[in-house]
Amino acid sequence: MNIRIKHFKTKFINRTFARIGLIALSTDQTIEKDFNTVCKNLPIEVFVNRIHNKNPLTVDNLIKMKNDLQLVTSEILPNEKINTIAYGCTSGTIVIGEDEVKEKVLQAKPSCYVTTPVTSAIKAFKIMNIKKIALLTPYPEEVNKTILRYFTKKNIEVISLASLNLNLDSEFANVDPNYILNISSKLETKNADALFISCTALKVLNYIDKIEKIIKKPVFSSNQTLIWDSVRSCGYSLPITGYGALLNQK
Repeated sequence: MNIRIKHFKTKFINRTFARIGLIALSTDQTIEKDFNTVCKNLPIEVFVNRIHNKNPLTVDNLIKMKNDLQLVTSEILPNEKINTIAYGCTSGTIVIGEDEVKEKVLQAKPSCYVTTPVTSAIKAFKIMNIKKIALLTPYPEEVNKTILRYFTKKNIEVISLASLNLNLDSEFANVDPNYILNISSKLETKNADALFISCTALKVLNYIDKIEKIIKKPVFSSNQTLIWDSVRSCGYSLPITGYGALLNQK
């Protein structure tokens, strides 16, 4: 049968949305949802790729991600422009090194902005004039020591540290956020300028406003600062309510 094919001239959309590429850990059950929660009504698209992460959480296991960063980045919309790449691991960034993370990402996406939870946290602290923090983590002692050294190097004084002393991302993701809310009043925050809750797997994003009301100080989390820096780097500057003082400012 002879069928004549009719060809139409294709009309493509005029793309105006900025693009964020998120590198999430293969074991992380939280960060992707947090990004989508905040960005769903913004003129921003989020594209996720996952990087292999081996449990339990140890310095040796964290550093293994370094060799996969370039490939994982290159597989986020290959050959397409990405405005920002966000590497979603707080402790991994510290162990690998911020400069190393940035270098690996830029080898795959040379023109993008690169951020990490600690990069964004330090940037947020400077903007809000935070010099002393209370620190809450779910990490074991070995990893907590790397976090403390990092903040000291960045001239951020950690006046208190509380840890849940867990080892697995699955455990981090299943910590009841109401429990964190309940213990927030028991943390040593009196002499701190703010509280920083470290770890992209903890489900605390939607509780930051409530914790701020309890301790009467700004509260930052790994995902909150990472989302804030990613969104602002894309040019979106309007306040975003519901996730703490940081996102609520212009």
